[in-house]
Amino acid sequence: MSLPNFPNIDPPIERGDAINMILSSIAMEELGLSHILNAEGEKLQFILGTLPGLTGGSPTIEEVINANESVHDVLDSAVQNHLLLNSKMFSALSTPVIPGITGATGVTGATGPAEGAMGSTGPTGATGATGTTGAAGSTGSIGAQGATGADGATGAPGATGHMGQIGPAGATGATGVTGTVGSAGTVGGQGPVGPTGAEGPAGATGSDGPTGVAGSVGELGPTGPTGPTGATGPNPTPTAAYAVNSTGQLISVLIAGTTIPLPNAQLMSPDISINTANTVFTINTFGRYRISYHINTTASLLLGSRLIINGAANSASIIKPLISLSNYSNEIEIDLASGATISLQMFAPLILGAATLISNGCGASLLIIRLS
Repeated sequence: MSLPNFPNIDPPIERGDAINMILSSIAMEELGLSHILNAEGEKLQFILGTLPGLTGGSPTIEEVINANESVHDVLDSAVQNHLLLNSKMFSALSTPVIPGITGATGVTGATGPAEGAMGSTGPTGATGATGTTGAAGSTGSIGAQGATGADGATGAPGATGHMGQIGPAGATGATGVTGTVGSAGTVGGQGPVGPTGAEGPAGATGSDGPTGVAGSVGELGPTGPTGPTGATGPNPTPTAAYAVNSTGQLISVLIAGTTIPLPNAQLMSPDISINTANTVFTINTFGRYRISYHINTTASLLLGSRLIINGAANSASIIKPLISLSNYSNEIEIDLASGATISLQMFAPLILGAATLISNGCGASLLIIRLS
């Protein structure tokens, strides 16, 4: 492979000048690329009709596509040239320095004087650092014994010793002189009470004392047995009703009132009816009526009784006792319209209560008779 033939440059130029000339040529080529890019931009403005001072019709799609492809090709070529120039610039800047040919040996210089003049004395050096402490010397020999010292002070007394054993008993002494009589002693305390004496004769009868305060009224005696139910009397009119509760039922009595069911011995004319609970009687014929009721409980209670007519308590029928009762009876006369309702109730005036109706008899009964 043949070597490249570089032209001789006369006069020769330095390496730095050569690099500057290469960089100048690269700058000129970059300037040429910028003019090319500017021209391509004006080409697009011409096709799109946005070039200042230019008027005309709108370009076709084909003309725009052709112009776009032409600009694309030019830009692609410009990018490749730019990359080439960039590589050229880095190559120029990184070119190694080539050493020149070694020159000929120069002529030997003249020999200098054999000995130079003595220089002046230098300044005194600084004081050196203190040396380290030497090792400790060996122990000296034992000295001669010293003279005996003076006596020490007397020590403190020792602790007291333990007590010795008790010695033998001494001989009995002579009898002493008899003492004088002592003074009289104090009086002793009172002795215990003696036994009770025999009962004395009875005293005379005293006069009568004043009459005592009258005692309180005794409790009400138990309720006597209920007599047998009498035979049904004749009806003043064909309209009448009668019903009884003889089951011995326990009634929980509320303050607002509890209706008593009357399921037994029911006798009713066709124009009086009773509901399925046996608590509400309905009158279907207008007229004046006599209504009576009886309630008998197994114990005396502080409860009240009444008739409920058309859902309201009838004041004339109310029994509100001040003392406990076990028998309640009342009777009223009243004008009733067709469709009127009647019920028998017990109520608690103060607190809730419970009443047990007597069984096998008239625990509770209601009699309704139309008078006219």
